[in-house]
Amino acid sequence: MVCVVLCFGANAQMMSNDTIHHHSAVIVTTEKNNPQNTSYEVMKAMYEANGRHFQDPRAPRFLFLDRKGRVALGIGGYVKGTMSIDMGGIANSPDFITATIPAPPQPDMRNQFRMDASTSRLFFKLVGRNKVVGEFTVYIESDFRGSAAGYYGMRLRQAYIELWRLKVGRTWSTFCDVAAAPPTIDFQGPSGTVLTMNTVLQYVQPMGRNWEMVMAVETPSATYTTHQQYCDAIAQRVPDLPSYIQYKWDEGRSHIRLSNLLRLLSYRNLVADKNQYAFCWATQLSGVIQASRHFTFYMQGVYGRGYGSYLNDLGGYGYDLIPGERSGTMVAPYALGLVGGVQYTIRPGLFVSAAYSQCRLYDQPSLSASAYRYAQYLVANAFYSPFANCQIGIEYLYGSRHNYDGVSGSAHRINTMIQYNF
Repeated sequence: MVCVVLCFGANAQMMSNDTIHHHSAVIVTTEKNNPQNTSYEVMKAMYEANGRHFQDPRAPRFLFLDRKGRVALGIGGYVKGTMSIDMGGIANSPDFITATIPAPPQPDMRNQFRMDASTSRLFFKLVGRNKVVGEFTVYIESDFRGSAAGYYGMRLRQAYIELWRLKVGRTWSTFCDVAAAPPTIDFQGPSGTVLTMNTVLQYVQPMGRNWEMVMAVETPSATYTTHQQYCDAIAQRVPDLPSYIQYKWDEGRSHIRLSNLLRLLSYRNLVADKNQYAFCWATQLSGVIQASRHFTFYMQGVYGRGYGSYLNDLGGYGYDLIPGERSGTMVAPYALGLVGGVQYTIRPGLFVSAAYSQCRLYDQPSLSASAYRYAQYLVANAFYSPFANCQIGIEYLYGSRHNYDGVSGSAHRINTMIQYNF
């Protein structure tokens, strides 16, 4: 048995979106022949970069190939350290979640200092091909936000299998267009972004060179605001049904996507002593357009009812269903999310970006006067790669939260980051 180690180039090319090309990889194989000739398609699948969130790990630094060059195992991730300072009001969370901004402002909550490394990542990616299913991918990824109090416990983020046209496992929801989210140091991202992970069974149907349609069945996740004596949350009985149709061009670097989501959320009507359902839906238009060598534009616009768990600012705060006007009933409130951003690449490895976002909740007269009504999120940042596989960044964030009674609060944050990819 012969072990061959090949290194494709001494330096990685860092693009404006932090894509690492395959010639930076170190490859270990037991094949006597040159694996670069026998495994090109496997390598290409391993280093596919389109359709990822800005914070998703990029190409692995190390590869292991089998004897015939038909299966490759990549090991990678990054170590990321951040430092933040809040001034003139705070977002009361490690991430800049505008829903957590105190409204009205609290005199004792106007400044804070934080340092964090819990968003570092580790992943394993297996890519191969066989005669039965063709190309397949097995992927598992973790970060270190597993313990609630101080974080730093390992947490599963993604774990899925792709084969033929199917994807099965935990990953970004089909309703999310993660590539259309503007780049941020902030782990949370813009308030109006559709961004969540589900357990999915997804089917992809290509339609020619530039079009594709995707449909999925996903495990529902929802949180309610209830009146315990009138209504209550129960286990969900119907899966979420997201889908989209997408047009892409420029080798997949640009796309426009129309997404839809159907939900049937169940709850217990304690007055009538029976289970009932609320029909929910949402529609999203999103995309990323690489207009030139320097300019890239990001956009997302979503509207619907009963999909709070999918929105950055509303997820986990009980806004999928809220009490209705009649005792015992629950209704799905309407919500709106808007995101617009631009990125300017000064040169490879150096770019600046800015984005604005708004999240708005409607139809909440049954909630208290201090309930969330809408929030705004503004970000401006710069990223620079001083050498291969390393990236540093600085970012300014402004956010404001507005309650149903008109009371509001705001916060400012300066974020800095250093990240090393491996």
